[in-house]
Amino acid sequence: MRAVVYDSIGARPAVRDLPVPDCPADGVLVEVRATGLCRSDWHAWRGHDPVPLPHVPGHELAGTVAAVGPQVERFAVGDRVTVPFVCGCGRCEVCAAGDQQVCPNQTQPGFTGPGSFADLVALHAADTNLVRLPDAVDFVTAAALGCRFATAFRALTAHGRVGAGDWVVVHGCGGVGLSAVMIGAALGARVIAVDISTDALRLASELGAELALNSAACDVVGAVHELTLGGAHVSVDALGSAAAAAASLRCLRRRGRHVQIGLLLGENAAPALPMDLVIAHELEIYGSHGMAAHEYPAMLAMIESGRLRPDRLVGAVIPLDHAPAALMAMDLPSGSAGITVVDLTR
Repeated sequence: MRAVVYDSIGARPAVRDLPVPDCPADGVLVEVRATGLCRSDWHAWRGHDPVPLPHVPGHELAGTVAAVGPQVERFAVGDRVTVPFVCGCGRCEVCAAGDQQVCPNQTQPGFTGPGSFADLVALHAADTNLVRLPDAVDFVTAAALGCRFATAFRALTAHGRVGAGDWVVVHGCGGVGLSAVMIGAALGARVIAVDISTDALRLASELGAELALNSAACDVVGAVHELTLGGAHVSVDALGSAAAAAASLRCLRRRGRHVQIGLLLGENAAPALPMDLVIAHELEIYGSHGMAAHEYPAMLAMIESGRLRPDRLVGAVIPLDHAPAALMAMDLPSGSAGITVVDLTR
């Protein structure tokens, strides 16, 4: 099979021929039709997140089941599927409680093992982790769900508990931030988008943001408190920086909720947060680490009904041969808003 591989941290990735992976006894092989290019893939390539080497990246995938292990009961060859980027083991007490996204024995395609920048990818515990795709959801759209969109959905619904009329601030309008903007607006919230890119802010406005603030040109915290008459009900750091995390907390009204979506790695791993405000204003702080497969139906129902349009978040669709260059280009500020998807049928 063909796959994108890099041999060492920061080494130039290349498309090579690799052996077909073995099908796990409790899992499946999925023929990848489309896979998202995510900043998490870049973090791993740059050594911010340890991965086995040589390595095949990719964790946002959609495709068809190509082989089924003998222990799998719920899926068959030919099924159209996607999968969360965190796969639970399906056996521990955490998984039994329905919290596969924080399973202590989790596997992650593209991180703990070879990923989906390949013709085929092996997935473990298929009965726990696979998600059937409705016929109405195409593979390119589905490839945008597994990491960014699903993470944003659970961040706002489970942690943010966003309701109609709530003020929601989204700091950072990359793929996950734009997902949060769209989802917040679909839930009836009044969304404020924050970024330094005029293109990203324009797209956020098109996706439902009521207001767009350029953080390079204004005092975001002051503006939010003035515009919302006291602060946001929910604020999320969708960028993953110490400054954005602190600003997100400072944007909240009393009893507000901060959700950390963006990865805080390297020099941003231990940010200084205004804990005085957390105590005095009884603020809530949550981390959001994806969404378990059993929670997908509510999100997929909103997509099928047209309330959510993740297809509008796809900014570029490229063939596998272009994926190495696209991954390396993430060293530079993004030149286009939206999610890049690798279409393996091209």
